[in-house]
Amino acid sequence: MARTTPMNLVELMVMKDDIRSVLEFLGKKGTFQFQNKKGGDSDSKNENPERDLFVKLQDARSFLNINDIDSADLKPASCAGEKERELAEKFLADVEELKKRQAQAADELRRVKESKEEAESFKNLKVPFSELDHLSFLSLKIGKIDPASFDELSIAVGNRAIVVPLGDDKSKIMAASSKKARFSLDTELKKFGFVPFEIPADFKGVPDDVLSGLESKLAESQKAIDYIEEEKKNMANTHEDLLRSLLASFAIAAQIVDVQNSLESTSLVYRITGWIPGSDCHSMMKEMDKLTEGRIAIRVYNPHEVPSVLNGTEQVPVRLKHGKLVGAFERMIFSYGSPVYGAIDPTPFVALFFTLLFGIMFGDAGQGFIFLLVGILMSLKVVKVGGWNKFAPIFMAIGCSSMIMGILTGEFFGTEKVLEPVAEAITGLFGNPHAPILKLMPDGSASSIKTMFMFFGVTVGVGFIINSIGLVINIINNLLLHRVGKALFGKNALSGALFFWYVVVMVIRMIVAGHAIDSADITVIAVTLLLTIFCEPIHRALEHEKPIFENGLFAGIIEAVVELLETLISYMSNSISFIRVGAFGLAHAVLGFIILTLSEMAGPAYLLVMIIGNGIVVVLEGMIVAIQVIRLQYYEFFSKFFNETGREFKPFSFDYK
Repeated sequence: MARTTPMNLVELMVMKDDIRSVLEFLGKKGTFQFQNKKGGDSDSKNENPERDLFVKLQDARSFLNINDIDSADLKPASCAGEKERELAEKFLADVEELKKRQAQAADELRRVKESKEEAESFKNLKVPFSELDHLSFLSLKIGKIDPASFDELSIAVGNRAIVVPLGDDKSKIMAASSKKARFSLDTELKKFGFVPFEIPADFKGVPDDVLSGLESKLAESQKAIDYIEEEKKNMANTHEDLLRSLLASFAIAAQIVDVQNSLESTSLVYRITGWIPGSDCHSMMKEMDKLTEGRIAIRVYNPHEVPSVLNGTEQVPVRLKHGKLVGAFERMIFSYGSPVYGAIDPTPFVALFFTLLFGIMFGDAGQGFIFLLVGILMSLKVVKVGGWNKFAPIFMAIGCSSMIMGILTGEFFGTEKVLEPVAEAITGLFGNPHAPILKLMPDGSASSIKTMFMFFGVTVGVGFIINSIGLVINIINNLLLHRVGKALFGKNALSGALFFWYVVVMVIRMIVAGHAIDSADITVIAVTLLLTIFCEPIHRALEHEKPIFENGLFAGIIEAVVELLETLISYMSNSISFIRVGAFGLAHAVLGFIILTLSEMAGPAYLLVMIIGNGIVVVLEGMIVAIQVIRLQYYEFFSKFFNETGREFKPFSFDYK
């Protein structure tokens, strides 16, 4: 049986000049889990200039509307160095300058729009022009200035006001500012020899040349915005590859500095300790020695040589190693809990049982083919569903099992006619040809009822095998971990397993051969039950702990009675639970028959009803069946041997966040 991957603890003493290259090597390998990372002791310890640059580059990427990178882009990238820093700083300076000009242009456009809108609101107002000084936003000044000073005046007033030429030679101007900035505007106008016009007190409305001047200014401001937008597009097109490369490099550098800040160190040396799979240990140590040109000290320990493991304060991380098919089921294990280091790896059993149970409950060759096709498309990345693509082998496995069960029951999208030739060809090899091979849909005849009950019996038998394998795994795990008492005595130990197996064999013997219960049966059942219900006192006796009954004899007897009830109920419920597998298989066949009947009743809409009906079955019933299979795995299988959980191996690797 496969066990968890052997691990080694490695201690590295790395020179300060080599620490970043070593950490980059470990992150790229993705097979090293740190043991001694700790938080920084001061604010300066936690400074990360690489992350600061990374954040600025992200802001620049967002500003330029460039698509973000992902973790896959980090694989070919390297940690940012001085060259990358210089490139990043120059690029960011260019972006900041463009940002600043865009902000200024946008502010100018906003102010011109506000001035024009407020001036236009008074265009047809027949009130003296002198009263326009009471506008809530606008303060207008109209007069003459030396045309040569126009550009200097515009620069001098900056964002405080708008200067609009009223003539072609810029000798006549209109200056508009907010009420708050009018005194500042007056000061600047005086510096440049501004001479205000004498506007008659009874002049009404807003002069047309003021409005036309504002319109011209608005057009210029909008043109400036458009020009900057074009600059942004050009910068994005010409610098996209550079920016994406810098993002990847500084993402790696930022993570390296974060780890570096968390390590034990002196002024010259960093100490790193962590776990590595035993199969990778030698080659990685050799590569690191070459990388640092021998400037690294390495010590390797087996788990039984690590004090923190021996005294129970640290668990050895658990790594499971499989191919693509079985590996796709690993998350199902770790979502429940990690196996203990050195124990049996249950993933192959989970892969087998999940595939088998799903196929029994969802037997249809056509619908199974849909799962198989989806799995193939996910595997080829034709269909992309985020992180779900890694589960493509599961879809292919359950698709194949559903197709096999569908061929046995003759189901192809609810109809039995399509697969009749296949069933007759197969059954013809063993005698009288008939279809389907397994008649699951009851038709009222005695033979169909018998077949249905046999089907339920088979599913209970599958449950017996799954429960038994769970018990065997628990027994072997405890023996591997040198817990002999827990391996021999208890509900999920050898005594409980012998009771369970003997009762099942006895019941089969009574049904098949008509045997009655005799004294030998009672003796075996009584002995195995007593060893099971009094497992705690037996464990204490084997460990030489006193008193044997921790809470007294009477309390020990009460606990034994409770344990007896729990043992009987749990074994019964664990077996009966698998009847639902047969019930779901039968319900699936009935549902297919209903959809077929409705399709035939629909007449011209036959195909549409078939597509919609089968689509609903594939999605909804597929989810329900998957949930039921997971439930059976968790409660009937995992509960036998997951008495304690280990620690999942989570190696350091570069991830883009």
